[in-house]
Amino acid sequence: MEWPLVLLIVFGALVILMATGMPVAFCFMLINVVGVYILFGGTAGLEQLILSIYSSLATFVLLPVPLFILMGEITFHSGLGTNIIDIVDKWLGRLPGRISLLAVGSGSLLSALTGASIASTSLLGSVLVPEMEKRDYKKAMSLGPILGSGGLAIMIPPSSLAVLLGAIGEISVGKILVSIVVPGLVMAALYATYIVSRCWLQPSIAPAYETPPVPLSEKIIATVKYVLPIGFIFFLVVGVIFIGVATPSEAAATGTLGVFIIAFLYRRLNWEAVEKSIASTLRISGMILLIIAGAKAFSQILSFTGASRGLVELATSLPVAPVLIVIIMQVIILFLGGFMEVVAIMMITLPVFVPTIVVLGFDPVWFAVLILLNIEMAMTTPPFGINLFVMKGVAPRDTTMGDIYRAALPFLGCDLVAMALIIAFPAVALWLPGLMG
Repeated sequence: MEWPLVLLIVFGALVILMATGMPVAFCFMLINVVGVYILFGGTAGLEQLILSIYSSLATFVLLPVPLFILMGEITFHSGLGTNIIDIVDKWLGRLPGRISLLAVGSGSLLSALTGASIASTSLLGSVLVPEMEKRDYKKAMSLGPILGSGGLAIMIPPSSLAVLLGAIGEISVGKILVSIVVPGLVMAALYATYIVSRCWLQPSIAPAYETPPVPLSEKIIATVKYVLPIGFIFFLVVGVIFIGVATPSEAAATGTLGVFIIAFLYRRLNWEAVEKSIASTLRISGMILLIIAGAKAFSQILSFTGASRGLVELATSLPVAPVLIVIIMQVIILFLGGFMEVVAIMMITLPVFVPTIVVLGFDPVWFAVLILLNIEMAMTTPPFGINLFVMKGVAPRDTTMGDIYRAALPFLGCDLVAMALIIAFPAVALWLPGLMG
């Protein structure tokens, strides 16, 4: 059977299964079971599938996944995030779009603790949107900044999706975690620039208001008390990898321990928060590990049938510049992001895209940053980006999905600018990992 026909059958069956509402992990696993049974010789294929699942999960590379998720859950359930919002609020003066900038600043700091876009969006939305409504902020400037800032949790370590991408694409997890730091900060700067510029041109979209003066000493004390510990956590996760004294798994362990200690010192660590965090971590981690197992077997099926090799040869034989192929890949992922769950997108595309990128001579770490940025966009891409529905849940009752879609578009535009910068100047993503010890 020719590989194009195999590819058509496999992906066609996958789309049909997903359309039934079956969880993504189960869709891939069902395809894998049927595929290995037919292609690998009946029960011998099933035995090979079991060995593949074991080999894909029995590795320390995946240890950061549950630990990063646990970090985010403890941060969310213990209420540490509200401290961050308060301290950023103290430092902001009468800047245009003050509360919108508060969302960007708080979202950037929260990203160093949560690593979960949904949790960050939910927290920022529930705390800041009511205040924005009271200050007569228009929805474009109340909902949009939160949607953009919530996505920064994917682009600023710790990021469980970065670990998942590294595991599926067989790319260095440590280098990915370090490489996304600068692009994440660039995105935050683009958001802030857009907010200030638009509010300066259209003051009515975010009316200015008087704020009580805060003594400098109070700001400094609050910063030392609440922001420096975040810097310490960031060092425990990224710094130890950067200087070469810890693997990503060890860094995830030290970072998680640090979050527990901080929550304890702030007297926010109680049994209820721990119980909810562990239960949620087990549920999410179990599904993610099942997804990784399915992705490994899925890529083996594509390799066995020659589909992966055929697609790589097709892509490399096209009479176009290699960078244009990279751009086409990003367009495909961006299109899928409007309709599919982000993990499913990675599972479908990475087994094909990563070998192609390697053959074309591009750095896979650089490509991983582009994919993560695209995944971040997918979570806020209409019509089915999951953060759009999270925002609907915390927004005022009169908010329509159309309002949310329109608010998200300018920040998706900022993301596209960031992606263009990374494509044009790969050093944006590769400079920092190039300095690693």
